Amino acid sequence: MTKPYHVVGIGNALVDVLAHADESFLDSHSIEKGIMQLIDMERAVHLYGQIGPAQEISGGSAANTIAGIAHLGGRTAYVGKVKDDQLGAIFAHDLRAQGADYDTPPAPKDTDGETGRCIVLVTPDGERSMNTYLGVTEHLTPADIDERQVAGAEWIYLEGYRFDGPESHEAFAKAIGAAKAAGGRVSLTLSDPFCVERHRDAFRKMIREDVDMLFANRAEILSMYETDDFHEALSRAAAEIDIVACTDSENGAHILSGGNHWHVPAVPTQIVDATGAGDLFAAAFLYGVTHGHDLETAGRMGCVAASEIISHIGARAEADLTALFKDHGLV
Repeated sequence: MTKPYHVVGIGNALVDVLAHADESFLDSHSIEKGIMQLIDMERAVHLYGQIGPAQEISGGSAANTIAGIAHLGGRTAYVGKVKDDQLGAIFAHDLRAQGADYDTPPAPKDTDGETGRCIVLVTPDGERSMNTYLGVTEHLTPADIDERQVAGAEWIYLEGYRFDGPESHEAFAKAIGAAKAAGGRVSLTLSDPFCVERHRDAFRKMIREDVDMLFANRAEILSMYETDDFHEALSRAAAEIDIVACTDSENGAHILSGGNHWHVPAVPTQIVDATGAGDLFAAAFLYGVTHGHDLETAGRMGCVAASEIISHIGARAEADLTALFKDHGLV
């Protein structure tokens, strides 16, 4: 029986505020380059006042992935909390406009806090430094998980950043239970090496017990398995998880499953903004897996999608990804 959704994603619902900045701006504002830092509302307001011209685009890691799958024609839904405010309306409109279902009830107007936003500072080398005010999205609870919707997914996609929320682990457990009971499978993205450090034990428990597909990059998987040996980390992950998809920047991606290991080359491109490269790799990979393609082809789709995203500002596709797949002989 065909399920209503190929993928349902759960993550932090954020609006990305994208601006260019140089290294001296990062230094003068004590911003560590290339990672995600959690900030409070006061810091968010201050940074917003200091940056130059900015572009506001609905973001959030899992939301970017779900939007990418929807762009490709996949049936998707997203779970993430916004407030009934201006940025919340922008987030909901942008995601639905991509073709994804989004029905998470917004926090009321009188709720403390606001819709979360991520101030993404892009340096001339294309690296992005993320300053995230979670706002109301931090308070996603089990009550926000619609078990019928989750049960209607072939795969659920869990965003590692959500581990920072106080009731996130319980919300994930509810979603995993509903998905597995209905024959669905579970994918997880590690999101960020520092996120892994904050929640390594919880990640490890979920990986051992529930995860069927793991997405990570080199830094994240090294942090996860506390080693400096990349191939050791890959091997340890593959021993625990059915499918491992690990990106490695300009070195492409490694796909491991069933004792097989495929190395997929990157698609060369001029890097404008690395924001969302991993998110869109996951989108294309999940699209490939849910549409009958083998894992190596799905990995190649992921690298094509990632190369498109890093060629422009923002984490939503501007080119027709299906056409790019055809150009590369993948469909």
